[in-house]
Amino acid sequence: MSKTLVILNPYAGSGRAGRVWKALEPLLWEQLGELVVAITQHTNDVAQHLDKAYAAGIQRVIAIGGDGTNFSLVNALAKLNEQNPDGPKMVYGNLPIGSGRDWARHNQIPFDIHEAARWIASATPTPTDLGQLRYDDHSNYFLNIASAGVSGAVNERVNRIAKRKPWTFLKSTILSILNYEPQPLQIRLDGQDWYEGKTYLLAVANGSTFGHGMKIAPNAKTNDGSFDVILVKGVARPVILSALYQVYTGSHLTHPAVRHAQASEVQITGLNGAVGLDLDGETARANAMSFRVRPGLLQMLLRG
Repeated sequence: MSKTLVILNPYAGSGRAGRVWKALEPLLWEQLGELVVAITQHTNDVAQHLDKAYAAGIQRVIAIGGDGTNFSLVNALAKLNEQNPDGPKMVYGNLPIGSGRDWARHNQIPFDIHEAARWIASATPTPTDLGQLRYDDHSNYFLNIASAGVSGAVNERVNRIAKRKPWTFLKSTILSILNYEPQPLQIRLDGQDWYEGKTYLLAVANGSTFGHGMKIAPNAKTNDGSFDVILVKGVARPVILSALYQVYTGSHLTHPAVRHAQASEVQITGLNGAVGLDLDGETARANAMSFRVRPGLLQMLLRG
């Protein structure tokens, strides 16, 4: 059995990753074979660990961490695979330790970490789409969902909370809706005008779920070469709050304040200046941004 690189952020999930590692390590040795463990406290360290592993012939990497670790690995792996177009592709698996774990929800990865280890040991490399976001002088990849609008404010609130509880995301969402002023956006899909007006949220979804269980894009698939695009218009706050529960069931797509479509390219312009962004749990701000699907760019350990 070939070696597996394990990227461990012991501080992920409010320190849960470090606490479960002692029990998890022997199980991973049993399930995956020989491990090379890289402990990282800073997301900037991820790329150098991957480069060294790839040069040593290691072609499988497992992340034990939260959204930040996942985001860094996806970006580093995408760049590594693009730099080696004729070489073997590094395969990626994610063990959900962080507080959101929405990628795990989308793919039905068990939350119990021991069950998740057995799940990933029997998963197979699967071509998986990535989203690519360009804004200002930046270019970033995302695996799950990127969004503009109130989600940026929600993410900033959540990131300020060191010890997160199951209700942290919902509380932060409600507080952000109460304090957020919908911004006027111009949105184009595949080069065609689609919407212009005040907007609470525009989600560009590769996966289905964000915000600790909100099924914002219930029909999204990560291997269809398209984004699911979900728009929540700038209607009155009581309308948004009264319909919030529908996002948890995925029944919001027929709500009159919601529009949805599919597209492989999305362009967003903030008509009143910079707009807050949430990018797989990372925050940013930009006035103009473009999203493009990169079909099958990443090989992920998944089950069909």
